[in-house]
Amino acid sequence: MTRSDHSRSTSPLRLSRRTFLSLSATGFGAAILGSCTQQSPTPTASTTTSAASASPGAALPTSAAEAGGMEALIEAAKAEGELSVIALPDDWANYKEMKASFLQKYPFIKLNDLNPDAGSADEIEAVKANKGNMGPQNPDVLDVAFQFGASAKAEGLLQPYKVATWDSIPEPLKDPEGFWYGDYYGVMAFEVNTQVVQNVPQDWADLLKEEYRGQIALAGDPRKSGQAINAVWAAALGSGGSLDDATAGLEFFKQLSESGNLIPVIAKPATIAKGETPISLRWDYNALANRDATAGNPEIAVIIPKTGLLAGVYAQAINAFAPRPHAARLWMEHLYSDEGQLIWLKGYSRPVRFDAMVSSNAIPQDLLAKLPAANYENAAFPNAEQITAASDTITQTWDSVVGADVQ
Repeated sequence: MTRSDHSRSTSPLRLSRRTFLSLSATGFGAAILGSCTQQSPTPTASTTTSAASASPGAALPTSAAEAGGMEALIEAAKAEGELSVIALPDDWANYKEMKASFLQKYPFIKLNDLNPDAGSADEIEAVKANKGNMGPQNPDVLDVAFQFGASAKAEGLLQPYKVATWDSIPEPLKDPEGFWYGDYYGVMAFEVNTQVVQNVPQDWADLLKEEYRGQIALAGDPRKSGQAINAVWAAALGSGGSLDDATAGLEFFKQLSESGNLIPVIAKPATIAKGETPISLRWDYNALANRDATAGNPEIAVIIPKTGLLAGVYAQAINAFAPRPHAARLWMEHLYSDEGQLIWLKGYSRPVRFDAMVSSNAIPQDLLAKLPAANYENAAFPNAEQITAASDTITQTWDSVVGADVQ
C-alpha cells in the first residue's frame, strides 16, 4: 500500500506519541495551533459549484441529524445497496476487520473493494477519472495522506459530512466545514526478518553498512507512495535534515542505492516473509500487524529508529461525485464510532479519537497493554505545508538524485 502525510511551519512541531496520547482533544489542538497556524485552502465558488453539479453534495445531509437520524441514514444507504472503497488493503491498519465488521452490521451493503494497493495520488486520480460514473468503479470514500484532504477540497473533489463523534476529533486534524478529517497515525519503523538479518539495524545510519547489501526495501514507489515518501523524509530527519528540508533523505537513499543496499522492489508481507526484502521501511502499525500475523514464521523484529522518528496522519473524506453518498456516510459513522476506532487501534494504528476515548475509559485495558512500549519522545509531527513541500521535493527529484526505479 502507498500513501503520504505532511504539515507546515518554520519551527518543527515535535510531540512525542506519549504526549500526543496524553493530551485531551482540546489540549492537542492547542498544542498544534500554538506552534503553527494550519491553513486549509477554501474551494472557490466555481469549484464548489462544479462539485455540487456533478454530485448534489449541497442537497445531501452534512450530519446524521440532517439525514433524519441514524435509522433514516441506514434506510437511505440500504436503498443504495453498495459502497465502493479504494486503497484499503486487509493488512493496513486492520482494515480487514474494519470491512468485515461493517458488512456484519449492514449486510444489505455490497462492498466493492477497489485497487487495494493504490496510493493516495491514485485515489485522487480515480475520483477525477470517474466523475459522472455511477457504477462501482467510482470510489465513494477515500483514505488519503493528510495533505491530500486540503488539496482535494480546494479542487472541489470532496463533499462535507460531520460524523456523530465530530466534537471529539481534535480541531487541527479536521476541516472545520467537514470536507475531510484525520483518522489515524503511525511512525516510520524498520521491519526486519531476523532469520535473514541477524544484526538488526537500530538507526538510519546503520542501514548504510555494507552488511545490508541487497537487503533494504521501501514499501512503495517514492514518486507517488506516501509510505515511501515518509520513509525518505524520516531518513532526512535522521541524517541532518529537518521537517523543512527533505533533501538529506534523497542523498541518503542515493548512497543506499549506489552501495547496492537498496533493492528497487516494493516490500510487501510476502516478500518480507520470503526474505526477498528482509529490511523493510514501513509504518509501525503495518510492521507490527505483520509481525503478529507471521506468528514467528519467520521471526519479525520491529525497530523504532533512535533518530528521524517521523509521524504521519491519514485522513478520510467522501468523494464529491460519490454515486452512493448515504452508504459513504454510514461508512464514516462506522469508522468514527468507538467500535471503529478500537478496530484501528487493534491494528496498532492510533485512532484520531484516542485521547477522548482514554478520557471516557472506552479503551479496554488489555488493548492498551498490547501497545508498543517504545520511546516516542522525539517523534516529529509535520504540518500540511511541510508535508506538501517535502512530498514535492521527494517525488519530483527522486529520479534525478536517486535514480532507482522502485516497482
